[in-house]
Amino acid sequence: MSIDILQPQGWAPAKGYANGVAAEGRQVFIAGQIGWNEKCELVSDDFIAQVEQALRNIVAVLKEAGGGPEHLVRLTWYLTDKREYLSRQKELGEAYRRVVGKNFPAMSAFVVMALIEDRAKVEIEATAVIPR
Repeated sequence: MSIDILQPQGWAPAKGYANGVAAEGRQVFIAGQIGWNEKCELVSDDFIAQVEQALRNIVAVLKEAGGGPEHLVRLTWYLTDKREYLSRQKELGEAYRRVVGKNFPAMSAFVVMALIEDRAKVEIEATAVIPR
């Protein structure tokens, strides 16, 4: 079995996790991404801005595996505020389509008490399968 760790060029090294792992058969497992940039700095305290950046991070890691948003098969969302998520659905959809396009993998969402990064409002993990 072959495993590749995916580390986008220019990103700060991951500490205690890999930003992505590709396994035999080109299944790609992407660690939970939050709304921070390649320097591990949150881009905003705004929920939608954090979602959009987290999705950009997922796409960047997927690109390292030779894939794109069309290869996503699952997204798992961890949210700190259910009301904000529900009240901003239109903006959320617009941000999603800007980054991922009209690719809609299986998704789950969970409301959590907090995330490891105090200011983070959302964390999204992903799985992709890239055809050989």
